[in-house]
Amino acid sequence: MSLQRLLAGPGTGYLVEGVHTAMLPKKLIGLMVFVVASVTGGVAFAGMGQPTEWQTGLQGAATPVMEDIVWFNDFLFWIIAAITLFVLVLLVYVMVRFNARANPVPSRTTHNTLIEVMWTIVPVLILVSIAVPSFRLLFLQLDQPKPDLTVKVTGKQWFWSYGYPDQKFEFDSLLVPDKDLKPGQPRLLAVDNELVVPVNKVVSVMVTGADVIHSFSVPSFGIKIDAVPGRLNETWFKADREGTYYGQCSQLCGRDHAFMPIAVHVVSEQAYQAWVDQAKKKYAEGLPPTPVAEIEKHLTKVVASADVK
Repeated sequence: MSLQRLLAGPGTGYLVEGVHTAMLPKKLIGLMVFVVASVTGGVAFAGMGQPTEWQTGLQGAATPVMEDIVWFNDFLFWIIAAITLFVLVLLVYVMVRFNARANPVPSRTTHNTLIEVMWTIVPVLILVSIAVPSFRLLFLQLDQPKPDLTVKVTGKQWFWSYGYPDQKFEFDSLLVPDKDLKPGQPRLLAVDNELVVPVNKVVSVMVTGADVIHSFSVPSFGIKIDAVPGRLNETWFKADREGTYYGQCSQLCGRDHAFMPIAVHVVSEQAYQAWVDQAKKKYAEGLPPTPVAEIEKHLTKVVASADVK
């Protein structure tokens, strides 16, 4: 049940604990929703694969690396919250206990060995508790396992090109204009040709730039790496669930920086192989391949008919 529904009362006002009040401004309602979302960690508002309205947390994790990133983010949140609360308590205590009226004769103490030792050791312990999982996460991101598939990504002004070196084909991926959007396609994120990869496979991503510096970023995968002209950078991911995951260029690369989205379609091994077979033929002929969604639909019908028989 939404917060507005809970606050809704008779007539045009709102009822809070039985008291009929004037209608709350929309901005106040939005602030209350934001506070509730912040307290609950934003889990209910974090989308999978793309941004979500009222989202306050990170996007849903679709890879093991992103799961660790989400955990580390939440871990840091509680450490920061505890430090902030502790400092607030100290400030309130000092204002109450040591103001001029409550403490007319101030102490001339300038040193306290116990306090000095504590404010040295405690921050060190906090930093160590942050450093250990931080280094572990960094190692996980940079220590690439043996890849099952290699994809070359080239940032251009202003679109992406995807190459499959093992399959010997390459194609461009451009933003779908608003007038051409189909139902279910998100504005400014949908593309005409998606990067297609199989589920539960290690994908090595080789990233470079053709003109200026771009940045290849897919939040649900936990990857973000610069596409630098003349340099080949490398990252990896292993998507553990099927679906379409969106990202964008995260480097201010020029006039149309906001219009070069990334769409990665994670499919079953069977659907991926069928898409590769189609892509090899059609790109060789200079034609776009059959959309992977149609291939998946066809495979579903084939499997269903086989089950019936």
